[in-house]
Amino acid sequence: MQKTSFWKAGHTPTLLSSFFYFDLSFMVWVILGPLAVQIANDIGLTPAQKGLIVATPLLAGALLRIVMGVLVDHLQPKKAGLIGQLVVMAGLVWAWLGDLHNYHAILALGVILGVAGAAFAVALPLASRWYPPEHQGMALGIAGAGNSGTALAALFAPTLAIMFGWQNVFGLCLIPLGVALLVYMVFAKDAPSAPPPKSLVAYLQVLKDRDAWWFMFFYSVTFGGFSGLASSLTIYFNGQYGLSPVTAGYFTAACVFAGSMVRPFGGRLADRIGGIKTLSMMYMLAATFLLIASFGLQSPAMAVVIFVAAMLSLGVGNGAVFQLVPQRFRKEIGVMTGLVGMAGGIGGFYLASSLGYSKQLTGSYQGGLIVFAALAIVALLGLSTVKNRWRTTWGSAAMTNAKI
Repeated sequence: MQKTSFWKAGHTPTLLSSFFYFDLSFMVWVILGPLAVQIANDIGLTPAQKGLIVATPLLAGALLRIVMGVLVDHLQPKKAGLIGQLVVMAGLVWAWLGDLHNYHAILALGVILGVAGAAFAVALPLASRWYPPEHQGMALGIAGAGNSGTALAALFAPTLAIMFGWQNVFGLCLIPLGVALLVYMVFAKDAPSAPPPKSLVAYLQVLKDRDAWWFMFFYSVTFGGFSGLASSLTIYFNGQYGLSPVTAGYFTAACVFAGSMVRPFGGRLADRIGGIKTLSMMYMLAATFLLIASFGLQSPAMAVVIFVAAMLSLGVGNGAVFQLVPQRFRKEIGVMTGLVGMAGGIGGFYLASSLGYSKQLTGSYQGGLIVFAALAIVALLGLSTVKNRWRTTWGSAAMTNAKI
């Protein structure tokens, strides 16, 4: 069967505006990570509390992705995205002008910022519904590369905090967020082939399918590793090597940028050689690099190299997971994006919080990193148990043009 070229197969303005919307939403979602060192010094936080303030937006975003997934299917992605973005911008106004100088206020802000993390459940269905099965990996890789916004936060937030104060950074975030919303409203369009809305009970039916749980677990490791490290590495480089918040932010940005920019490559590679093979290789590499990092490298430069390698592996794995999900759950892509994204956020919450508790209880980040490396191995073993069934049922050549 003749395949249509990628750039002619879908709707490019929607794809690129989805990326931009997602990118700026992710920047805001993890903004507490790059600011955590300065916030902690200002209001006095323990290592565990620092870990929890950067992990809270991840957990809130994970749970809110289910809500956003429901809105996407009932209101269509574009309208759901508008509602989410307005809530985030209102929260940023409060953060900018309100009193945030206590631990519980920062945690409350983290919950509001979770709405920005729920943008995942908007951007991916918005893009996915425009593209045929053989181009899902590339389309969702490009849209999903919006997680590069985490690099923008790490790159600019610590410097802006020194120049204007960390609370004013929330006000400054409103400027690019407003531009992204304008672009999104002008250029993004809902696909004409969107599935009809389902009842709330129908969403629960998806959870009866064991494949849904497998995808949730696989993504909790790949995206959980990525988002957890993106939120925590500024604290890690500051605590482990004594780097200034700005320098730690630059080091974090290098790691995060690598992991986010390879997501389209991960989707493209999965389109070419199959999502299962791609994901298997990435789990093995991610586990290896996280284990190496757990032993505490002598220099921050060497640590950056290892964390970049780990983030590259996790980023490619993110793209590979979302090459597979639309093949298996194309009619339920809205709710599955929410469920799988939720699992990814929960994985990130676990990693970010466990690093903080590990540091407080043992004086080292080693325990948190070792456990997450072990989870990558468990995911690899799990993938090996389902691959034959997947390739002979919904992933067979008779069922799809895509490589599984």
